[in-house]
Amino acid sequence: MGSLETAFYNLERALQKMEGACEEAQRRRGRWEYEFFRDSAIQRFEFTFELFWKALKLFLAREGRICSSPRACIREFFSLGYVEEEEARELLEMVTFRNLTVHTYQEETAEEVFRRLTGYGRLMRKALERMREEVKKDEAPSPGKSRR
Repeated sequence: MGSLETAFYNLERALQKMEGACEEAQRRRGRWEYEFFRDSAIQRFEFTFELFWKALKLFLAREGRICSSPRACIREFFSLGYVEEEEARELLEMVTFRNLTVHTYQEETAEEVFRRLTGYGRLMRKALERMREEVKKDEAPSPGKSRR
């Protein structure tokens, strides 16, 4: 498995775990253990976000584009037409919220981030699928040519 395929695989697994953590937290809303599960889901988001932007970076390098930050990678992804303007805006917003979870931890911030996790998961999954589709297109044999 190549590094890009490994990155996609790790991101897929992280997304599944983040989604599971969000579901567990939602089931516990209103109970004493809710904060623990909510905070666990937020930590899963932080980890998943790191895998997301690093997979994006590898994908863009394959396209001949070099980026060194999450925001730069998202802008490149948008400039190449892989996401619509609204999706790019939401991805950039996701970077802001991810940074909030790392630098300041307040109850209101935690709730705000948690409320957005399901949407951020869908957004990262959609971008992952677009990257996979593009890789698959490039790997498909051209008509009249045999694959080696």
